[in-house]
Amino acid sequence: MNLFTIDPLKADVTSLTSVMSQEFALRNKILAVEVHADRILIGTAQPFMTDWVHNLERSLSPKKIEKVVLNPEQLQRYLTEYYQVSRAVSNSQKSSAYDKENKGVEALLQLGDTQNPDANDQHIVKLVDWVLQFAFEQGASDIHLEPRKEKGKIRFRIDGVLHTIYNMPANTLTAVISRIKILGRMNVAEKRKPQDGRLKTRTPKGQETELRLSTLPTAFGEKLVMRIFDPEVLVRSFQQLGFDEHLLAQWQGLTQHSHGIILVTGPTGSGKITTLYSSLKQLATEEVNVCTIEDPIEMLEPSFNQMQVNQGIELGFADGIRALMRQDPDIIMVGEIRDQDTANMAIQAALTGHLVLSTLHTNDAPSSLTRLHDLGIQPFLTAATILGVLAQRLVRKLCPHCKQETFINEQEWKHLTFGYQTKTPDFIFKAVGCEECRQTGYKGRVGIYEFMPISLEAKQRISANATLDDLRMQAKK
Repeated sequence: MNLFTIDPLKADVTSLTSVMSQEFALRNKILAVEVHADRILIGTAQPFMTDWVHNLERSLSPKKIEKVVLNPEQLQRYLTEYYQVSRAVSNSQKSSAYDKENKGVEALLQLGDTQNPDANDQHIVKLVDWVLQFAFEQGASDIHLEPRKEKGKIRFRIDGVLHTIYNMPANTLTAVISRIKILGRMNVAEKRKPQDGRLKTRTPKGQETELRLSTLPTAFGEKLVMRIFDPEVLVRSFQQLGFDEHLLAQWQGLTQHSHGIILVTGPTGSGKITTLYSSLKQLATEEVNVCTIEDPIEMLEPSFNQMQVNQGIELGFADGIRALMRQDPDIIMVGEIRDQDTANMAIQAALTGHLVLSTLHTNDAPSSLTRLHDLGIQPFLTAATILGVLAQRLVRKLCPHCKQETFINEQEWKHLTFGYQTKTPDFIFKAVGCEECRQTGYKGRVGIYEFMPISLEAKQRISANATLDDLRMQAKK
């Protein structure tokens, strides 16, 4: 028998724990790992111990039993975890009451005795605890708690793709969402309008991390999304971000300017703030004053002076830049240029001798220039202040453990690189799938970049209010 590896993202915990009782599983040290229409896979770390087979076959008939070998550590962990989660969901159906005392998620993540499924009594607390711990372990960037007509769904976004983790009764999911709202200091009673919140906690590794919470009223109840801000992800080396030597040299040359505007563009979740944080981390020496205005502050960094937008007291991005300019800054980072006022203040900051870094939501680098013009910025001001634009996306990386070389013909390569002059490679790699990448063929994400430094010729075209197509043609030269 080959060694079987449990993929927790694909496990249907409800089906697996209904195969046998927890007592039977613990006594025989076995666990159902897959349920099919005609057979059930039972995992064990002791394949030659067969005392349990006859009793289980009789109770599961006509389905067949297929034994697989599990790593003892995996068996112990999921034998405890699956039944603990299943029992918590079951108990939540027997009682609508749950712990409303705000102990704080710091205490919440001090896990109970994992050797004993009954060590923690509060079933909703246990479910929240499990969801957060599981998300941290799997490297999720977002957690979605989604109500449906009869069942609630929990999904994780991992490497840009959503995975369904668990389906639970709708009222249990409502209790879980209410518990998280308490921890995020949100109004639990208000379910009719969207709310935002934040909570800070520690991962199982002991690292501080922050979650941004957002609720939305839907047809079947309140939906909650939690975005996880991992400090390790927010500040990375440029090599980890996917910069090659040529791009890195150009980018660092751009950030050495004493004044002007540098823009990073891309859709939501494309890693723009990570690129800016990594750049500012290198620039923030003892000789310079780095100030940021963000909405919200993504990560507290001791070497920056960080300010948060607060619309409740009418402190927006434009007001923040105006205030920062009186703080003797060398470098100003603006979280996002959203409107004409913010764009005007960023231009003024650059014209008065400050280096400004900011983000825009555009599809490519040249579009950021026309976007500023659409906001009401005069082309001659754009030409005078913009130093360069970096557009970026995040793409999944091929799993290094299983990727395979494959041939690509010249026609396919030209289709992929249309508009650019690049040599056809001898081979490329393709996704395959293995246990390391959960049979997906991909593991982790990396940035791909489109860098457009503003040359003298480009400045002349921008001042002449060139069209977007003209700017794109100029950028490709």
